[in-house]
Amino acid sequence: MARSSKLYHQFIHIRTFVNAKVKWVRDPDLDIAVLKEKDLKEIISLKNHIVSSPSKSLSIYNASMLKSSLNLPTTTIKFVEKHRHVFTQFQPSPGLPPRVKLTPQALSLHNEEMAVHNSETNRQDTARRLARLLMLAGMTRLPIYVIEKLKWDMGLPYDYVTTLLAYYPDYFDVCVVEDPMSGKEVLALELVSWRKELSVSELEKRVMYYGAEKRRLDIQFPMFLPKSFALEKRIKTWVEGWQKLPYISPYENAFHLDSNSDQAEKWTVAILHELLSLLVSKKTERENLICYGECLGLGSRFKKALVHHPGIFYISNKIRTQTVVLREAYRNEFLVKKHPVMGMRYWYIHLMTKG
Repeated sequence: MARSSKLYHQFIHIRTFVNAKVKWVRDPDLDIAVLKEKDLKEIISLKNHIVSSPSKSLSIYNASMLKSSLNLPTTTIKFVEKHRHVFTQFQPSPGLPPRVKLTPQALSLHNEEMAVHNSETNRQDTARRLARLLMLAGMTRLPIYVIEKLKWDMGLPYDYVTTLLAYYPDYFDVCVVEDPMSGKEVLALELVSWRKELSVSELEKRVMYYGAEKRRLDIQFPMFLPKSFALEKRIKTWVEGWQKLPYISPYENAFHLDSNSDQAEKWTVAILHELLSLLVSKKTERENLICYGECLGLGSRFKKALVHHPGIFYISNKIRTQTVVLREAYRNEFLVKKHPVMGMRYWYIHLMTKG
């Protein structure tokens, strides 16, 4: 018993895996999962601008002014012409400049999408996931610009400030905090009160579902490595020992741990794992994760953890950026469990690639 306690103490305080080179191996299936959403975010963003207009249309000039803010890959005119099953141009009357609106199919999808967002079930699910996002690492506040970065992958409605937040005043409030990045005061979203019932991670829920007799401390992360991938022996040995370390909930404050210890890294991975689990797409741009990590004071730890654990996280280099994918959430290029918001997005992809 004493020997076991001594080994545990060493695991907590000694770093055994410093700056190891873990090679990156391409995963074609997960690259496809990322690639098939190319232009999707931009299409839905432009769609939202159109339907927000009183006339449900935009002049070509006004639509062109959105290129930069929507991060369109080309001019707005070319983008509209490329996706002709989503957008259509028309001239309201002779002599007036042309305008762009949604096709009947796209407008029908938009109405279905809004029905999903406005359903009581989805609204409650979104509020709870957003609350859990604020609770990670024992925090309760997050600058709104960080939430904006994660807004798409969280599946938040485009008008979430006036709909979702206003609908749950007992959950959320807006406050002012000092931005850890710039030191300036910024608006932040605050959790009104800590919700203990929500502070159970997805991995803990699985343990509770499959067998209450299994101790939560024994939780290990699911690992899915490509067939062509093989960890070198010393790294594989380290991972096996690291997996046996106690699991600390991502909703606990564990900043007391030595930041260079293996135990601290397991807690960091737990936060990353839970964060990706909260997203409807189970993936997001690497930049978004690092930005979130910087707000927690874990930016450098996030960077290392993403590289050290290719069996848990996959980094795709497709679509002009780096996207972090939670491996266990996918089988081949398909989501294992499809959120209703993602179900609607796949219908948009079908319309984009039609004909």
